[in-house]
Amino acid sequence: MAGAAPPPLPAPFPVPLGAAPQAALAELDIFNRLAPYRPVLVGTFPLGLAMAGSDLDIICQAADLEAFAARVAALYGHMQGFRVAVKPVVGEPSAVAAFAAGGVPVEVFAQRLPVERQRGYRHLVVEARLLALGGTAAHDGIRALRAGGLKTEPAFARYFGLTGDPYAALLDLYDADDATLAQAACR
Repeated sequence: MAGAAPPPLPAPFPVPLGAAPQAALAELDIFNRLAPYRPVLVGTFPLGLAMAGSDLDIICQAADLEAFAARVAALYGHMQGFRVAVKPVVGEPSAVAAFAAGGVPVEVFAQRLPVERQRGYRHLVVEARLLALGGTAAHDGIRALRAGGLKTEPAFARYFGLTGDPYAALLDLYDADDATLAQAACR
């Protein structure tokens, strides 16, 4: 679990989280309480794409997933709707906890992989880079697609014309240079 911090994320649209998500994170103190597991907030909130009902997605690295699940249960098992399971996610052993804090849905996710190698982190990096290159028009377009009911990755794929499985298509762009990403961003 110890190691270098993940590389910094691009922040094309730094936005306040909003009062309820900020209060939920303060109440949970999750970044301190789970610090040994290198928690990182991923998903729609850091991108400024959260909609009503969006959850706070926090990914972690845990060598022992059962111990991680037990720790999360000890800390947050009293929270509304709490559930936790250790199960494969896209073929990778994972621990997934879900609950609500102050009415805000929260998902805490862990794998043995370092956070920077996890899909959620890699999607966030690619999405942040695409938004930075695509500008306000991309941000507004993806928000509109999300408001129309699309999940985040399918919204990115549709907006940027990515073909095939949207989750895989975004992962394929993780190591792309800016010129390659700019081609996608200039749809």
